[in-house]
Amino acid sequence: MNTVWYAHLGWIVAAGLLGFAITLIFSAWLHLPRNIFLLPYIGLTFLFLFGYIRWSGLSIQNLILHNWVWGVIGAVILGILTIRNVLSQPASPRAKGFNLIFEILWPGFMYGLTDGLLLSVLPVLAIWQAFTELGWTVTWAGKIPVWIVAILASMFVTSAYHFGYVEFRGKKLVTANLGNTAMTLGYLATMNPLAAMICHAAMHMAAVLHGPERVVQLPPHY
Repeated sequence: MNTVWYAHLGWIVAAGLLGFAITLIFSAWLHLPRNIFLLPYIGLTFLFLFGYIRWSGLSIQNLILHNWVWGVIGAVILGILTIRNVLSQPASPRAKGFNLIFEILWPGFMYGLTDGLLLSVLPVLAIWQAFTELGWTVTWAGKIPVWIVAILASMFVTSAYHFGYVEFRGKKLVTANLGNTAMTLGYLATMNPLAAMICHAAMHMAAVLHGPERVVQLPPHY
């Protein structure tokens, strides 16, 4: 599909507005329990991502398979660092039995995967597509500024999304950006989205096992 480069930037702005609207309405205003909050968050985010993929004409298979080995290696390295951060926080009681399995899959894997896609993968992908159409990604001299812009785009979406949560309107917003920027750099370094996706999912699953009520990576907390 023929697109103009700045249209990709519009999708990044829309991603930030979508993330902010979801967290503001369903968390700050309606105070939905975490597992119920995830229904509109995951559902609307995946619809949005599907729309971008269809609009841009990208192949999901090609995105996943390109440099996939490096993507997995990056995910393992970043995953170790982020899990250590989770374990350094105060623990709290966790679910047991079938409920624990559900928690690992829903607020663990699916929540983390969605965060990784919205906050890291989409901004990097959209920026890369935009500047590829301008011919900037052919040489290293062009790639370096594109990396910088991609990181800034990811920080914009991350900030907008987290600002909708009442608990992140302060110093925690900086912490959220630092953590997510590491995962975004993992995607940029490996040029494979698995680095951000797997790492973010692993972080959330570790948070579920460590205790969801006191780990900052599992908002909302009321």
